[in-house]
Amino acid sequence: MVDKIRLCVNIDHVATIRNARGGPHPDPVRAANQAAEAGADGIVAHLREDRRHISDDDLERLIAGNDLPLNLEMAATDEMLAIALRHRPEAVCLVPEKRQEVTTEGGLDAAGGVEHLKRFVSELVAAGSRVSLFIDPVEQQLDAVRALGAPAVELHTGTFCNFPLGFERDAELARLSGAATHATALGLECHAGHGLGYDTVVPIAAIPEVAELNIGHFLIGEAIFSGLDSAIRRMRSLMDNARAEELGSRSA
Repeated sequence: MVDKIRLCVNIDHVATIRNARGGPHPDPVRAANQAAEAGADGIVAHLREDRRHISDDDLERLIAGNDLPLNLEMAATDEMLAIALRHRPEAVCLVPEKRQEVTTEGGLDAAGGVEHLKRFVSELVAAGSRVSLFIDPVEQQLDAVRALGAPAVELHTGTFCNFPLGFERDAELARLSGAATHATALGLECHAGHGLGYDTVVPIAAIPEVAELNIGHFLIGEAIFSGLDSAIRRMRSLMDNARAEELGSRSA
């Protein structure tokens, strides 16, 4: 059971807005610094193969000009491995990547890709990065992450978020909770993310084994209406209250 849950803010879509017109504004590094001031525990950035949002220059500036730990999301390719080994970010999350997808569509098949992935995990761990794999909440995938030697896993919450309230969402929440329990039993630090917003974050934050949530698109979108500082602070409050209530109910 983890007493305090971390919030890591993905700033990819600040770069998406910038790239829509070109030029330097809005700057994702400025967003990362504001996230730090608002109470975020870390920054997430996905350097995609096609560079559709975060650029190589962004990555360099994020590492040089931001005080929070950086979690670099990347595909398991030789190009991305070389970049990660050069910059040595605090954390690296291996994710699936399809050139035609709008956003990540599901978890990485760690179980089916052990032979391909083991070199990436071992070299990144040796370089000092905390390595996680973004997977669906399936025991076979968790077992594969453990076998690969990665210290952490990120559970894909997109399916849960896409279901309306009702039986299917409840069933997916149960699956996520069971996966978090299994991850902890394997000795993996458990993270979660994808698609989370104000109306979906509470039940995920209440899962006591989850140590970190990675949230981006919703916060950047909400910032249009309320400002990034306000959006992050509200998300932080919802997460903290959910965890406190869960811990209180268990101690009672």
